[in-house]
Amino acid sequence: MKPTDQQPTSNSTELDVDHLLRNMFDAAIASAQPALRVPDFLPQRPRGRTIVIGAGKASAAMARAVEDHWAGQLEGLVVTRYGYQVACERIEIVEAAHPVPDENGLKAAQRMLQLVAGLTADDLVICLISGGGSALLPLPAAGLTLQDKQQINQALLASGATISEMNCVRRHLSAIKGGRLAAACYPAQVVNLIISDVPADAPSDIASGPTVPDTTTCADALAVLRRYEICASPAVIALLTSGSTETLKPDDPRLPRIETHLIATPQLALEAAAAQSRAAGIAAHILSDAIEGEARDVGVVMASIAKQVSRRGQPFQAPCMLLSGGETTVTVRGNGRGGRNVEFLLSLGIALNGEPGVFAIAGDTDGVDGQEEIAGALLRPDTLQRAREHGLRPAEHLQNNDAHRFFQALGDSVITGPTRTNVNDFRAIFIAAQHGDHSGSR
Repeated sequence: MKPTDQQPTSNSTELDVDHLLRNMFDAAIASAQPALRVPDFLPQRPRGRTIVIGAGKASAAMARAVEDHWAGQLEGLVVTRYGYQVACERIEIVEAAHPVPDENGLKAAQRMLQLVAGLTADDLVICLISGGGSALLPLPAAGLTLQDKQQINQALLASGATISEMNCVRRHLSAIKGGRLAAACYPAQVVNLIISDVPADAPSDIASGPTVPDTTTCADALAVLRRYEICASPAVIALLTSGSTETLKPDDPRLPRIETHLIATPQLALEAAAAQSRAAGIAAHILSDAIEGEARDVGVVMASIAKQVSRRGQPFQAPCMLLSGGETTVTVRGNGRGGRNVEFLLSLGIALNGEPGVFAIAGDTDGVDGQEEIAGALLRPDTLQRAREHGLRPAEHLQNNDAHRFFQALGDSVITGPTRTNVNDFRAIFIAAQHGDHSGSR
């Protein structure tokens, strides 16, 4: 591919850029596939039983990888998102709802606790955890109902709270998260194989940490609800105020021997994408694997960086690729169809305002941005112009949290189907060549 310093007059260069950006996204997803990552982290066979448990969008594929590389006795149960099932012979796969939990997830969580009851010190529990596990294991604390969990989950998703803040609340309203599932395994050894989908890769935040200790408190969870003015049920407030749903701390004697491995991370995925870019002759720069904040605000900041590269050659010389990951948030104010990646991308496009030679892709590596079966979208220098020709008003779509509808109307959505992994958001901005200082095309 040969980058150009002119806005394309034909589809050939544009398609080359699109192809590179999509290849990089696919490489990021491929780097985190369980079949590739699980085998190197499997523990030694125990003297007793081996039980496999887990939850998340990647958990079924992780279970298949365990089965394919485990010669001894094996049994277990994992729960994954609807449509993410992978056939297994010895490990039962249950599908449940995400991001708002349902009865299937509740029943699976109850059965999982029963499965690990009564183990001995000779037994081994392999726990397969990935993003999405919080919603997929919705076992309410005593005194709460599934409806309480659904209500609080929906409110958190719309509030703009970070994933760490959301999971702090979820852990303290659960009978299985925050180390409680690990305590149920005692005295067996627990080996956690985790695919990270959170900034900073904190195990307690991935699926709300069912098999790891937690340092946050009920008071912290209450503070999150107050900070985002979330109207929780009286039962939720009463439990958190009482402190009776405190999670297990690192020194808790109920915790068994725990060994934790992060087998795939956002950083690993960004490095795989960077390698694809460099193989195409384009310098790649990873800005961060842990960017948080409002998606539309991050879009404005990234647009400023891209324009500085394009116009002044700072901090990098064009042509180049700017890569980032993490998990932005969206405070829902409208009633459109959106997700944090497409909201970022639409904000980026508006702020770039047709900046020549700047292209981008943003997507969720699990293949689902928001609640749509759409991973993300592509942005080109002519996106705003084409939108206006279609009668679309970009600012109105952004204000209405309606970015999926915007990019679909242009044919620029990125659809992967179930990826069966999840290493968070992926963003790549390509600056074709340096231009002089200008105000952008109008």
